[in-house]
Amino acid sequence: METLADFGDVLKSEYGKLRSVRSSAYTLAAAALFTVVLAAVIAAFVPPHLSAADRRTVDPVQLGLGGMHLAQVAVGVLGVLVITAEYASGTIRATFAAVPRRRTVLAAKAVVVACAAGGVGVASCFGAFYAFEAFLGVDAMSVSLGDPGVLRAVVGGGLYLAVLALLGLGLGAVLRTSAGATATLLGLLFVPALLVDLLPSGWRTTIGPYLPMQAGTQVFVAAPHEAHALAPWPGFAVFCAYAATALAAGFTLITRRDA
Repeated sequence: METLADFGDVLKSEYGKLRSVRSSAYTLAAAALFTVVLAAVIAAFVPPHLSAADRRTVDPVQLGLGGMHLAQVAVGVLGVLVITAEYASGTIRATFAAVPRRRTVLAAKAVVVACAAGGVGVASCFGAFYAFEAFLGVDAMSVSLGDPGVLRAVVGGGLYLAVLALLGLGLGAVLRTSAGATATLLGLLFVPALLVDLLPSGWRTTIGPYLPMQAGTQVFVAAPHEAHALAPWPGFAVFCAYAATALAAGFTLITRRDA
C-alpha cells in the first residue's frame, strides 16, 4: 500500500524534473512577462484614448490583466509538456519502471504543475495590478485591492492559470503528443467562441457563458458580471469541470495503454 511518504518522494522527483527542464522556466517566465509588461503598456496607452463614458463602464482590473490572454497560452502549453515531453523522449518508461503506480505519477505531476502555474500566476497578477496602477494616468480608473471584487479578481487570475495548466496536463495524458494536445487545448479555448458567434442570438446567450474560456475568465473580472455571463465563482467551477474531465480521462487511460 502506498504511503504519504512514498507520494512525497514522487512529488520531489516530479518537482526536480520541472526545475531541471529549461523550457519550463522559460514558459513560466514568459507568462509572467506577458502579464506584467502588457499591464504597464495597456495602462500607459489605452485609458487616455477612452471616452469619459467608457472610463466609467470599463473594468480596470480586467483591462490591467489583458496580458493573461497571452499568458494562458504559455501556461497551457507547460501543462501539456509536463507529460508529453516524457512520452516523446521515451523517459516515461523509466518513470513508470521506478513508480509502477502510474496514477500516482500523474497525480504528482498535477500537484507540481498546478502549484507552479498557480504560484507564478498569482504573483504575476499582483505584479500586473500594481504595474497598471503605477502607469495609469487617469485617476478616475484607479482602484485598490480593498474595492469590491478586486482582490478576488487578482487572485482569481492565478487560480485560472493553475486550472488551465491542469487542463493541459489532462489533455497531454490522453493524447500523449505535444502537437496534438496543444492543438486540442488551443482549439478548446478559442474555436468554440468563434463558432458560437455564428449561432442565433438566443443560442449564443444560452451556450456562450458555458464555453471554457468564457466561463473561466469570469473569475478575474472585478466588475459586476453581465446579464448573460456566469458569476465569477460559478464560471470558475464550470472551467474546473472541464479540467477535471480531461484529468479523469487521463487517469483512466494512463493504466490501460503501453508507455
